[in-house]
Amino acid sequence: DTPTGKLFDELLIISILASVVAVMLDSIGAVRVQYGSLLYTIEWGFTILFTIEYFLRMICVGRPLKYATSFYGVVDLLAIIPTYLSLVLAGSHYLLVIRILRILRIFRILKLVTYLGEARLLMQALRSSSRKIAVFLYFVILIVCIFGAIMYLVEGGTNSSFDSIPRSIYWS
Repeated sequence: DTPTGKLFDELLIISILASVVAVMLDSIGAVRVQYGSLLYTIEWGFTILFTIEYFLRMICVGRPLKYATSFYGVVDLLAIIPTYLSLVLAGSHYLLVIRILRILRIFRILKLVTYLGEARLLMQALRSSSRKIAVFLYFVILIVCIFGAIMYLVEGGTNSSFDSIPRSIYWS
């Protein structure tokens, strides 16, 4: 609740976002070819930073086991495990997008917890309108399929990117 603590949390959120962007960029083949080693270094830097932060939180809290098993403690642990797991399992580092869950700290930092009642009301409204939403989504899917088939009939051919109805539906 101190200004320094709030600044730390804001810098942590910026670091989390930067880490998620690095993972997303690494999933793009052309970017990975050109900047792969830099992104790998950046990712390990974030992992080490988040690991230190996790252990410092464990040391600072009065009951480390309670924090480790709390929602935020589990999310923090899940944020660092994929990088270490990637040493053993190839490709598991893409699970680092789980770090985006750490952004949930923003509710605590910006005192947004008071708005959870409104979120609950919104969820209740969505549940009560679920049949109407399902009919709407069914109608949208139906229209997309029809327009996709029409695009395949109009534009389809061997020299076109509309070479199948599913691809045409994807375009629609």
